[in-house]
Amino acid sequence: MPILIFISLFTLLDFVVLFSMGSQIGLLTTLLLVLGTGFAGLHLIRKEGVSTFARARQRMQAGEIPSSELLTGAALIFGGALLMAPGFLSDALGLACLIPSARQLMFKALTWLGLKKIASQQQDPNASSARPRDYHTPNTSQQKGPIEGDFISRDEPPRRD
Repeated sequence: MPILIFISLFTLLDFVVLFSMGSQIGLLTTLLLVLGTGFAGLHLIRKEGVSTFARARQRMQAGEIPSSELLTGAALIFGGALLMAPGFLSDALGLACLIPSARQLMFKALTWLGLKKIASQQQDPNASSARPRDYHTPNTSQQKGPIEGDFISRDEPPRRD
């Protein structure tokens, strides 16, 4: 739920900035900037995506797991989607996803946040997402012998009794 609130607020703020900048610089200039960033993002994604895919294939042929290439590919797709969206804030975040040094900073920040969340869950073992709940009933471990029930094959036509 918090991620949905964050996305909604980001989108709202993005449109507020877009309309504010549009009233300052004019409609035609705003449209040209939005379309230009969209096409530039598409071009950069194609160029970076092909090279990332080639590096991932080389690592797989060498017998290694291409984890950094997969993260880079995900960041490129996310950045491209943000560049295609109308708005100046989404364009800025999308460009940050396409710049390698900014992308590395984002990976480090996300790793730090993930480790922080894991550490907080280990300190509070009763947290709801810390571990999966047990769905076993008390009788399952005590029951011995066959389990009774009916079997219906989906391959056979239904019987008419």
